[in-house]
Amino acid sequence: MLDFFRRVIYQRIGCFNTDTFLDCSERTFGTTGGSVFYELVTSIAFIVAILVPLMLSVAYLTLWERKLIGWIQIRIGPNRVGPAGLLQPIADGIKLLFKEVILPANANKALFLLAPIAMLIPAIAAWAVIPFAPEVVLADINAGLLYIIALTSMGVYGVIIAGWASNSKYAFLGAMRSAAQMVSYELAMGFALVVVLMVSGSLNLSDIVEAQGRGRFASMGLGFLSWNWLPLLPMLIVYFVSGIAETNRAPFDVVEGESEVVAGHMVEYSGMTFALFFLAEYMNMILIATLTVVMFFGGWLPIWDSALTNAIPSIVWLVAKIFVVVSMFLWIRATFPRYRYDQIMRLGWKVFIPLTLVWIVVIGAWMQTPWNPWK
Repeated sequence: MLDFFRRVIYQRIGCFNTDTFLDCSERTFGTTGGSVFYELVTSIAFIVAILVPLMLSVAYLTLWERKLIGWIQIRIGPNRVGPAGLLQPIADGIKLLFKEVILPANANKALFLLAPIAMLIPAIAAWAVIPFAPEVVLADINAGLLYIIALTSMGVYGVIIAGWASNSKYAFLGAMRSAAQMVSYELAMGFALVVVLMVSGSLNLSDIVEAQGRGRFASMGLGFLSWNWLPLLPMLIVYFVSGIAETNRAPFDVVEGESEVVAGHMVEYSGMTFALFFLAEYMNMILIATLTVVMFFGGWLPIWDSALTNAIPSIVWLVAKIFVVVSMFLWIRATFPRYRYDQIMRLGWKVFIPLTLVWIVVIGAWMQTPWNPWK
């Protein structure tokens, strides 16, 4: 897809029979201008190649959620729009696109419209450092893990702005709940990632994945036993559960408690402004699942080393793992009842944060012993 977008753009500027795109751009715009233009076009093509599949994934994740929960509850799920209901997300998107966007009379209209955008932008920008395969990443920066932590912590501002700008007590109460919950579980997620940083010795996400392909088990061909999920199992549980709470998914969805605050900070929104909140939520779900795979399940690495598994493209392994982890989000929603707010806060502050702090010490001590599996 990336090469397709590149070729389309370069054909538009009249470069048809060139050896490389860089030679074409340098001949058209000069050496310096051509190099800059080449980098610009490459970045734009990569961004489009990430965003288009991501938007389609978000759309069809809603269908997969309704289908999976339907099967769990012995129902059929959507099956009317298109063959096997496959056009249901398209129909939902068109409906939301044509619905009226209502602005409350006493709301701060500028901030009211800014809030869903403020939630969506960090969810999109975080994908810039996600490695999809060896050397296939938009921005392979050394501080990728720090970049992810910084961006994911910004989503709470969109929630707070939405609750305050709506000028509604229900929306404000939901925003305060969400802000406290998100900040609480961000700490546990951050500490869990510190442990991953310790064992990997790098903040670069590609290096973190490659580090899981080394070790005693990897040398034996058992790659899945060298991934971080096994020695860091408590941190995997903390990170995944905290990710569910961070995205306000069930059973941590007290922000949208129907019996109390209806839809929380989104209660005054309608049409596409309402849809943007859900777009950000589902995009964050896929992002948390992707980071879980990258940090703990070997990213694009195959399960074991063999001619058959190595023949499968790296990105296929990554997407398959992400699909399994995202499905866990949906399975948990269909299984557990909603927690009380005090239970959610107690889990975050009295269980997860102390556990991560203790595990940092345990892993630090373990790494100094002869039994260090990360050498």
